[in-house]
Amino acid sequence: MKKIVNTVSHRSECAVSLALDAVGDKWSLLILRDLMFSDKRSYGDLQTSEEGIATNILAARLVALEANGLIRKETDPADTRRSLYFLTEKGIYLLPTVVELMQWMSKFNPEAASCGEFGKAYKKDRVGMYATLIGELKRKHGCVAK
Repeated sequence: MKKIVNTVSHRSECAVSLALDAVGDKWSLLILRDLMFSDKRSYGDLQTSEEGIATNILAARLVALEANGLIRKETDPADTRRSLYFLTEKGIYLLPTVVELMQWMSKFNPEAASCGEFGKAYKKDRVGMYATLIGELKRKHGCVAK
């Protein structure tokens, strides 16, 4: 059996450091957020986020997220000149991390957007909410049989 050698260098083998290598900047997390919580799928859709990501940064982060196996790129069947982006299972399983960041900031910053019904579901049954949302994302992004 042939051993697969990782040719990417890392700062360390610490799990937090490795996770940051895969997702570690605000733009990547915001792209993942949009893919999780909105119907944004195309480059143009993602560019309309209120944070105002520059086109070169968006392009670079999409390439990096795809290279790290967090998203996949597909040709839009309605317009073959356009690409659509979907979360992979690996990307979907970042949902709890993104939600925990949202909850943490909501707790310590009164200016953070309210989580509304989402926040109520979180407080009532966090584990059940994650299971439901992950299942929905898997269907929405084509990670399970439809």
